Amino acid sequence: MEVRTIDIVVNGKAYSKAAPVRMMLSDFLRHELGLTGTHVGCEHGVCGACTILFDGRSARSCLMLAVQASGHEITTVEGLANGSAMHPLQAALSEHHGLQCGFCTPGMLTTLVELLGDNPSPSAEEVRVAISGNLCRCTGYEGIVAATIEAAARMRAGTEAVS
Repeated sequence: MEVRTIDIVVNGKAYSKAAPVRMMLSDFLRHELGLTGTHVGCEHGVCGACTILFDGRSARSCLMLAVQASGHEITTVEGLANGSAMHPLQAALSEHHGLQCGFCTPGMLTTLVELLGDNPSPSAEEVRVAISGNLCRCTGYEGIVAATIEAAARMRAGTEAVS
């Protein structure tokens, strides 16, 4: 099996690690770097559980080979908090009961962090469109939408981190 060295920055930390050329990025993050917050659901890019930020844009890590990520910057759910201070979206999801089993949560968070970066004041409809590629079987989405609107307001007000 052919192996290549992957030079990658994940959550602000540089890594240089060998991996098989056919290893998916989701597996590399989980098994080689120990970042198990990126969940693997369908392995077809449909459910959104494996969504990460790839150079600041959401991407399905189950559809990308790890070698394709070499030279790029990745943010996983583990990289959203600022030390012990949660990202405002993480705090709002908790407060609005926007998570239950937690399986979809990492993908929802990374997808919505991208949305809030692009649109600091999204409407409920814009939030729904943004998460339309992320499946959740538990929440009914309303708490997620409310949490995103609340997080956007906190971020605009400058109360970005919550301990």
